[in-house]
Amino acid sequence: MIQTVKSIPAFDIKQQYAAMEAEISAAVLEVLASGRYIGGPLVEGFEEQFATYHGVSECIACNSGTDALYLALRAFDIGAGDEVITVPFTFIATSETISSAGAQPVFVDIDPATFNLDLQQVEAAITPKTKAIIPVHLFGQPVDMTKLMDLATKHNLVVIEDCAQSTGATWGEQKVGSIGQVGCFSFYPTKNLGACGDGGAITTSDHEISKKLRVLKDHGQKSKYHYEYIGVNSRLDTIQAAILQIKLRYLDIWNKQRQRIAYRYHQQLSQVPGIITPQQLAGGQGVWNQYTIRVLDNKRDLVREKLQERGVNTMIYYPRPLHLQEVYAHLGYQISSLPVSEEVCNQVVSLPMFPELSEEQQDRVIRSLKEIMG
Repeated sequence: MIQTVKSIPAFDIKQQYAAMEAEISAAVLEVLASGRYIGGPLVEGFEEQFATYHGVSECIACNSGTDALYLALRAFDIGAGDEVITVPFTFIATSETISSAGAQPVFVDIDPATFNLDLQQVEAAITPKTKAIIPVHLFGQPVDMTKLMDLATKHNLVVIEDCAQSTGATWGEQKVGSIGQVGCFSFYPTKNLGACGDGGAITTSDHEISKKLRVLKDHGQKSKYHYEYIGVNSRLDTIQAAILQIKLRYLDIWNKQRQRIAYRYHQQLSQVPGIITPQQLAGGQGVWNQYTIRVLDNKRDLVREKLQERGVNTMIYYPRPLHLQEVYAHLGYQISSLPVSEEVCNQVVSLPMFPELSEEQQDRVIRSLKEIMG
């Protein structure tokens, strides 16, 4: 009799839901019975809790991480004629919001060890048009915010932290999202703190910026039917706020489980020939939204195929850097303009990573990769 071995998913949200189904179901049913589906005490309560968790005074909930970035740019009056420095190795939301605000993204290459912004190259990219920097704490790994804030202060630049993949990560004693002028978060279901749908938030300790963000996210109205800006409609639904209040209580536990899995991967895989494991900067504590290795010698696709044959599912984040996307052809970047980002796009593989990944599953991933790499 042939035994079918169950495959290992790259991410599995069902286990998390199963563990808290009763709590979530009760909270959702309570919202449905209340008849209050937009705004209200549950959204305000989540905002207070999320702000407290990050050590800031303000949290503005919104529809998505993309909206969070767009609203932040608008709140600082960044638009036509302005430049914003960011990385090309990230999800397009980071740069499309710059473009949507009317500004121009200026791409700076990454550090191959961390996949984050190469701070040694930032200063050369600053021009009189530069108004802000958006560092992306990619895959849950914090950028060196000490150096970045020193640089931003020197040049009087706004720092908008893209924390979409890094909720709970720290730099020094501070949570990411509390160090720059604002932090932007996503609650997309695959994130470390994920809703059961879309959601996002902005954190800040700048009261004036907070007030402006609340106006911008509500059609630009300061009071009902009186409009101060051209705004947008960007709300966190009450049901999602109720779910996120529950999940926030478990976030640190889940992040510790991710850290244990990452440590185990690193211990077992760091000496395997033909791959490079991800690094964490001293001074930071990552939360491992992804555990992304680099496969050398143009063998990435072959390795993925062989892992798939062994029932190990993987993902590629990201297969093509933003500066070489068709939508940004007008910016004039060419192949080899940003060589590190271009190289890693052809090498990266994200291994299975979620808090409930069992040791047995981890062992299968590790054993499979070792067998494939010889």
